[in-house]
Amino acid sequence: MQKLLKTIALLLVITTVVFAAGCAGQSKENATEGAVEEATEESVSAENGSDAVFRSSDGEMPTYVVGTEAQFPPFEIVDSKGKVIGFDVDLMNAIAEDQGFKVEYLDQDFAGLIPALQTGNVDIIASGMTITEEREEEVDFSEPYINAGLALAVLTGNEDIQSVDDLKGKTVSVQTGSTGFLKAEELQKAGIIAEIKDFPHVNEAIEELKIGGADVMINDLPVTDAFIAAQPGVIKIVGEPLNSEDYGFAVRTGNTELLTKINAGLENVKASGKYDELLADLPNYMEE
Repeated sequence: MQKLLKTIALLLVITTVVFAAGCAGQSKENATEGAVEEATEESVSAENGSDAVFRSSDGEMPTYVVGTEAQFPPFEIVDSKGKVIGFDVDLMNAIAEDQGFKVEYLDQDFAGLIPALQTGNVDIIASGMTITEEREEEVDFSEPYINAGLALAVLTGNEDIQSVDDLKGKTVSVQTGSTGFLKAEELQKAGIIAEIKDFPHVNEAIEELKIGGADVMINDLPVTDAFIAAQPGVIKIVGEPLNSEDYGFAVRTGNTELLTKINAGLENVKASGKYDELLADLPNYMEE
């Protein structure tokens, strides 16, 4: 009987040792798997960095978030289905296709685009943004993709205003944060214009001119031209362009990889003839 008890005790010890060894092996395996999974997640995060680029685990092409103020026809506008369209959108889509990346559009007020880019909420600005020295201190611009000087616009029946010389005491409508707004501030400080009415969206500045709330509008020439083509007989451009400006796409300062892609794609789209096709279609976006 005593011999039998010793045998049972020995079997229990052996079973306990084997079970403990199995648990230890399983824990080690789980720990290894966890470490691999964690390392994978860290490598994805490191790859993405602060560029707000989304890459799927199955190796799909990167997607960049494009910030735009989609009430600036013909460069960007929301159609009847709620989709952002326009010259900038079509041009950026063509660049993305050429360079092998995807884009998603985020609509917001123009004045908030550069802060959104700097904080990483967007990767690219495509919003009829004029290249200026002040903005170049905050972002990196692509090569220019269109010339867009500032122009004066008045109602078609207005014969009193023919140039800047006729703006003494007048009220001007502009878009907030635009170069037209900066020009209006300059003229006001010089004692030429009396009042500035600024609006978040350019269509609101045009409407203010149409209803007589402003005597003149200062706005980008191609935008005003496109509006006139779509709705002739409402407003007209007077005088010579106030300056010569260029639009560019913007990325965060130092994001040379993305900037190189955009510039290369822009060059290829121009060379293919696609750019000229889009340019000829500018007035059509005003009809959406």
